[in-house]
Amino acid sequence: MAFVVWRIVGILFLLMSIIGFSLMGIDKSCARGNRRRIPEKTLFLCASALGSLGIFIGMHVFRHKTKHISFIVGIPLILLIQIGVALLALYVF
Repeated sequence: MAFVVWRIVGILFLLMSIIGFSLMGIDKSCARGNRRRIPEKTLFLCASALGSLGIFIGMHVFRHKTKHISFIVGIPLILLIQIGVALLALYVF
């Protein structure tokens, strides 16, 4: 049973990371084309919903939001918290 739960969490983490990475690419493209942007609140929401790794990688691949202190500190912090919670859950269960 625990294996199934971890598999589902892993799949969700992967999917949300892909979505987060895609959002960063789309937002960068919109920024270049002077089109409507994705709100930062949405990017942080995606990161909080297990997409932090994708957002973090997207920041560096697309060189996007790398000068915003809220992203420089916030996204890695969210990622570390998610890793910590996962490790704690592995230890407890």
